[in-house]
Amino acid sequence: MLLKSPWEPYLVAMDAQPSGRLVRALADDILEGRLAANDRLPPHRDVAYRLGIGVGTVTKAYAILERRGLIRSERGRGTFVTTIPRTTEAMIDLSVNTPPRLIGERMLAKTLMNIARDIDVDLFARYPPDAGHIEHRRQMAQWLTGLGMHVKVEQLLLCNGAQQALAVAFAVASKPGGTIITESQTYPGAIALTRHTFYQLKGIETDREGMRPEALDDALDRASGGVVYVTPTMQNPTTATMGERRRLEISDVCRKHEALIVEDDVYSLGSSGFPPLAMLAPERTFYVNSLSKTVSPGLRIGCLVAPPSHIDKAEAALSATSSTMSPFSCAVMTEWLVSGIAQTVRTSIKVESSRRLDLARSYLGEVAVFPDHEGFHIWFPMSHHEAESFVAANLAVGIRVTPPTATKVDPNANDGGVRLCVGGPELPDLTTALEKLSVILKNSGKPEQPQRSYV
Repeated sequence: MLLKSPWEPYLVAMDAQPSGRLVRALADDILEGRLAANDRLPPHRDVAYRLGIGVGTVTKAYAILERRGLIRSERGRGTFVTTIPRTTEAMIDLSVNTPPRLIGERMLAKTLMNIARDIDVDLFARYPPDAGHIEHRRQMAQWLTGLGMHVKVEQLLLCNGAQQALAVAFAVASKPGGTIITESQTYPGAIALTRHTFYQLKGIETDREGMRPEALDDALDRASGGVVYVTPTMQNPTTATMGERRRLEISDVCRKHEALIVEDDVYSLGSSGFPPLAMLAPERTFYVNSLSKTVSPGLRIGCLVAPPSHIDKAEAALSATSSTMSPFSCAVMTEWLVSGIAQTVRTSIKVESSRRLDLARSYLGEVAVFPDHEGFHIWFPMSHHEAESFVAANLAVGIRVTPPTATKVDPNANDGGVRLCVGGPELPDLTTALEKLSVILKNSGKPEQPQRSYV
């Protein structure tokens, strides 16, 4: 008697043949962990009956998945999800975009001692203002100045990381069910946020400098009252950085359509040398940044700089989204900013990220897209099915990379890619992973010159 399969058959809603829709459904469930290694799949006839498709269609889909290494067939027993090592110990995680860890125990211990010596007990005895204490905001504003962003303190709101800042910006700039226009490949956190808050996320064409002005102009023509979410520096995941002319063009298009901008500048680690959009179009730009990529992700300190006409609405939205900033995190932030520790760490992260990118280039330089400046991720543009196979091949040798579904705005689009994050692992683990990756890519026959156009 065959055991019941844990998988409930369905077809992904996309413009494709039934076999392709079935392949996508199973591949997504396997790569995103909804099906585990060795899970049994339903027999061909059962799937065909439940979906109202031909048995041959199911056979074709299963054959494609088996060629990609996602499932295996065993004569007399059935079809199973391929065994993939998933234990924390076995995995080298290149899927999470964090900076190298450079804050040591002694540095942290000294910070805590200094805070304890100078602590203001009143900060812990009452709720802080919604936007944060004015002195903490002033310190963050000075930090942003060093990144090329000059801001008035009263426009700056402290947030629990950049994700909360994005949530506030979207809530103020858009309306329920409104359209938010972004790059066709974008930050996974923004995709998750819009899906859970029911905004309509629209991806548009990009090139080697990121979002294309002509594509944005056309999209805003079609979307009444659209909001533009854009990452001009070190775009996540494609690594593209806009030059000054492109930034001016994007600003001009938004002015033409009276569109508000949400600018994500969390990758301003090395400063691209180009002005933020918030400096070019301050009257319509919500500027988002944090200390997560430049100093430490553990602090959970971000900020939102709102246009002058939207400050009150942004503060009200911030108050409604969650509790205000922890005074302890703000005390650590102030100690690091005032003492110069934050700048020292930022400089060290820049050096270390360059070192890691150089290491990655030595293994993957002919097949990956690298950032023009310091950063922690690289990009492999490829079709969706190639990306699925690539993710599975990496999992099979103990490497976790960002799957294509995490960064793709349109889940039905055939173009895609895989993001590789080089900041998090220890250097020996990163070297091991890069060695394995280079073998996988060599065996897959990828083209030597990557195309940096993500249409």
